[in-house]
Amino acid sequence: MKNSSPRTTHPTPLRHQRRPLKQAPPPAARPVSAWLQPVLLPPGPRDYLNAVVDLRTGPPPDNPWLAWALHLTHSIAETRGWRPTAQRAMQRVLVRLLADHREPDLIRATDLGALTAQYFINLDHVVEILATMDVLDDDRPPALESLMAAKVAGLPDPWRRDLLTWARLLRDGGPRSRARDEQTVRAYLGVAANAAATWPQHGHLREVVRDDVLAYLGTLRGTRREIAATALRALFRWAKSHKLIFRNPTHGISIPAVPDPIWQPLRPEEITASVAAATTPQARLYVILAAVHAARPGQIRALHLDDVDLATRRITIGGNSRLLDELTTHALLDWLAHRRERWPGTANPHLLVSSTSALGHAPVSHTWILNLRGLPGTLERLRIDRQLEEAITAGADPLHLAAVFGLSEGTAIRWATNARQLLTSPRAAQ
Repeated sequence: MKNSSPRTTHPTPLRHQRRPLKQAPPPAARPVSAWLQPVLLPPGPRDYLNAVVDLRTGPPPDNPWLAWALHLTHSIAETRGWRPTAQRAMQRVLVRLLADHREPDLIRATDLGALTAQYFINLDHVVEILATMDVLDDDRPPALESLMAAKVAGLPDPWRRDLLTWARLLRDGGPRSRARDEQTVRAYLGVAANAAATWPQHGHLREVVRDDVLAYLGTLRGTRREIAATALRALFRWAKSHKLIFRNPTHGISIPAVPDPIWQPLRPEEITASVAAATTPQARLYVILAAVHAARPGQIRALHLDDVDLATRRITIGGNSRLLDELTTHALLDWLAHRRERWPGTANPHLLVSSTSALGHAPVSHTWILNLRGLPGTLERLRIDRQLEEAITAGADPLHLAAVFGLSEGTAIRWATNARQLLTSPRAAQ
């Protein structure tokens, strides 16, 4: 017998309902400061993970510093096109940091790591907001400090002291010297540390003589020897100017310039392997810009949306405008569609963005660039192959290369010379 009672049905609840957006925080400014008792002792490390405040069940704590921080976060989120999830995560971090903040307390940057990691927030964005409010104590070690300390860890104390002082001057610059690039600081300090390790009989810079320098340079070849000679000259010139040594042991040492290599064209199977490794829209765009337009990785990272003009089929790379071919146009359209779908509200002006750079205005990091290590056709090798192909096709004309790729005179002549040697004696050049 059938049951005549009507069957009640319950609607299936949605597991992933979109949370309604909260109202924007009211405008707020810096609280008015009163007379403050100076801090006698610096505060110790704080654990902000235990300061739990649930914003889903009630309003944020009534603190003027927190109100100002939330207003700044809302303004930055609107300006840079943050997603609501990123804005909510930043608000939760700031509530834990500033719920009971009182002037003149400062928040140490080294205490933020665990909290920002819990909410998957970029530490630099939190530091930016706190620095704007002037409540940050940025006690993080300077850039490269830990790496420099590791480089000289096994050396005697006088060597460690002098090499670290010299490396910091290279990194930061001084009254009579400019700051050097991070890669230059790493290379120079690495050379000096390796050289000092080969001189165990010397416990100080002043004990090194000319024969020691020549013996160390004699163990190197090619470009490594040239870089090592330049780094040691810089080290001992600095030591002489600061009266740490009596005589410069590198004075008068000349190293013959390393001749430019003769590059060979990539084989078709090597190019095919690099193309097959590019499986994402941004990876395909990287390979095409390097292999078709000879763009360097740094130039690809620096591209802006304004540098691409799809209406007139032109792209500007490194200040040089060139025509867009069909292959590049399709790759650009695929990437722009992916960018629009993944980060629809980002205000980053760069053509390429990542999950981190989409929250700001900076380019993507160099580590986000497609990595083709282990393959013959890296991005740099694809760029070289494209310039070499154009040089061979144009009959080794440096003026043509300079016009097509925007090269300097010396670079264009070098590629023309490379192509001329391949055209005249390809077997001998290998």
